[in-house]
Amino acid sequence: MSSDRFLNLAQGERDVDKCTHMAAACVCLNLRKMSRIITQMYDEALKPSGLRSTQLPVLVTLVSIGQMTVNELANDLVMDRTSLSRLLRPLVIRGLVSMTPGEDRRIRELSITPLGRETLVAAIPMWDSIQEEVLGRLGQIRWRDLRESLSVAAASSN
Repeated sequence: MSSDRFLNLAQGERDVDKCTHMAAACVCLNLRKMSRIITQMYDEALKPSGLRSTQLPVLVTLVSIGQMTVNELANDLVMDRTSLSRLLRPLVIRGLVSMTPGEDRRIRELSITPLGRETLVAAIPMWDSIQEEVLGRLGQIRWRDLRESLSVAAASSN
């Protein structure tokens, strides 16, 4: 929309036009919408495992990196501690993750349990299937380009 046309519109029309533009162009809004769609797809695919798409990365990280503190996991997953604590609670209750006091009693150490490992192993084929489906829809090259672009944007925000 040209700025001359924009300036000649009544305030109400400008607000509507601006909001219409924002809904279509806003990076945050559109990434969050796409994230919710993809999250729903992964949640549905993982349902037989009893895991949600938000829980799987916790188990994957604990297997990949090993025992770590809640703060370390929050940093690795780029989450705040409160959200991570809510995410961990059902995993601890189900016996998939062990949470024990560290040397400093304020620190909590996390590790995956044998049951957590079994659950993760059972979920891997489900993840493989939905990952392949999503990449098939998106395309490997587009995914690579998007991942690289997002990494650049994230690095420049630090």
